[in-house]
Amino acid sequence: MTQNKHLSQGWPRLLLAALAAGLASTAEAQDFYKGKTVTIIVGNPAGSGYDAYGRLLARHLPRHLPGQPNIIVQNMPGAGSVKAADYTYNIAPSDGTAFALAMPATLVEPLTAPPGQYRYEPTKFAYIGTMDSGTRVCVTSGKSPVKSIADARTTKVIMAATAPASSAFQYPKFMNVLAGTKFEIVTGYKGPADVFLAVDRGEADGACGLDVSTFQSLRPDWLGKKTVNLLAQFGREPNKQLLALGLPSHLDFITDPEDRKIVDLIVTQQVFQRPYLAPPKTPPERVKMLREAFMAAVRDPELIAEAKKQKLELNPKSGEEVEALVKEIYSAPKELLARMQKVIAP
Repeated sequence: MTQNKHLSQGWPRLLLAALAAGLASTAEAQDFYKGKTVTIIVGNPAGSGYDAYGRLLARHLPRHLPGQPNIIVQNMPGAGSVKAADYTYNIAPSDGTAFALAMPATLVEPLTAPPGQYRYEPTKFAYIGTMDSGTRVCVTSGKSPVKSIADARTTKVIMAATAPASSAFQYPKFMNVLAGTKFEIVTGYKGPADVFLAVDRGEADGACGLDVSTFQSLRPDWLGKKTVNLLAQFGREPNKQLLALGLPSHLDFITDPEDRKIVDLIVTQQVFQRPYLAPPKTPPERVKMLREAFMAAVRDPELIAEAKKQKLELNPKSGEEVEALVKEIYSAPKELLARMQKVIAP
């Protein structure tokens, strides 16, 4: 009886000690960012649509991250954001002071690549969230004789792209295989700005697989004023606003049910169109802080107002949602993945 009494008297002290330890741990986690600099690694050149999103977040995230650290942007273009993803996975600090904004194709390409081609595993990144989930489009210059997908099925047309891992390569490629188009894809451009410049100069006839938000940021007059030929839009569901502009869905040209399964798997990446990812070994408590700060920032009226001025679309999703979607893609049946590889391979 006396022993039980002593035990019962000891419980409050143990509870207080545990509570104090928990509060100290929380305070330490919240103080971690105070006085530090956080780097957002953007896998595209300065001036690109991705760069605009990265710098937008960098300006507003500090207010929502405990300790209000200084946040800078480091551009690391190369191989369609593969260079940035590789750096983030293998070299960047994993203490929560670095994370990347990469093109979503960077996360999908390893799915069907030969073993060892990529030095990172997309399912192991710590996902912070995505600022946009949207639609991609395929256009040609107003000077091009190819003004529709029907024209592209009979006439060769040059499409500018960055790298084989990019959507600007993969989308016209699967259209060639599944819709019978004759897109001739020329790679080597550093980013979307260079792709658009190639079209302006007449080096290329058009671009395919770039985000609507990229057009709105870099060439806002192309879609709204129809200074280009609108060939197709890509998404899990057709964008009604683009349909009203006369931009048909890829579903109009890819009708076979089995082929549509392949394309549905490819366009799933558009749901995490502007994904932020941290190194795999980032401490869970800091991932949690970054995720919470990210969602608070993208809901902040000041960020929303600035995004509107820059014509940047905001359709955010949480890090948990992005992580679940990446894992869903990587759990697709092997036979479907094999077919997908064939239609997007260089």
